[in-house]
Amino acid sequence: MRQYSADLTPPWKKPQPVPEVAAEPGLVVEEPGTGFCGAVIRCEAGTVTLEDRFGKHRVFPLEPRGFLLEGRVVTLVRPSAAAPVRPVRTASGSVAVPGARARVARAGRIYVEGRHDAELVEKVWGDDLRIEGVVVEYLSGVDDLPSIVEDFAPGPDARLGVLVDHLVPGSKEWRIAEAVTSEHALVVGHPYIDVWEAVKPASVGIAGWPRVPRGRDWKTGVCEALGWRVANTGEAWRRILDSVHSYKDLEPQLLGRVEELIDFVTMPS
Repeated sequence: MRQYSADLTPPWKKPQPVPEVAAEPGLVVEEPGTGFCGAVIRCEAGTVTLEDRFGKHRVFPLEPRGFLLEGRVVTLVRPSAAAPVRPVRTASGSVAVPGARARVARAGRIYVEGRHDAELVEKVWGDDLRIEGVVVEYLSGVDDLPSIVEDFAPGPDARLGVLVDHLVPGSKEWRIAEAVTSEHALVVGHPYIDVWEAVKPASVGIAGWPRVPRGRDWKTGVCEALGWRVANTGEAWRRILDSVHSYKDLEPQLLGRVEELIDFVTMPS
């Protein structure tokens, strides 16, 4: 007589096996029930703690088929016993994703006024921007910003963020920013005359940024006051940029604005 299995479920209806993945610190996964995406920072008996890019923590049970890894269903398991490893951070303070590939570029963009500003954003936020698929473009000036925004034609799936120098009430930059009215464009800025000031003086090895008389070229005045070579402000900038190693070397007024732009451009439509 033929022997039949007690399980009469057709093969195509049986759950397919999924890979088991060790919940190592830094592994980025998504919990599909909530949509929460973050890096593993802790794995204990029966639970895993994830941290998203904003620093928010969530604890989830280690259930079979409970997570998505690069879009594939996986079962997270507790890693083999080993010394605890602290997750590595990017220069911006986010959890680094080992071996992560750059995401295909979004339609949205971040425009940054000034070459030095763009270089500073790239140095501190470059890893985050590549993972998010955000391209940063350099603007030589913002006098024609309303027409630049109009030519870009921002929309729900192509948001535009703009970072402007010296954006304080009553300034020329403030009036230009006020003329940008698209709900899909966000113009923010720091209060400094130049992005050099957004680097903490202690990081550069100076007591403070010198006051430069109104009407005097600011960079030249700073170099003179600090005894740096006046003829080459580009060399001075390299000195400043080389002193920046992470977000801790920057003033909060710049940090907050850049994070605000990244959040705006990556906001789900």
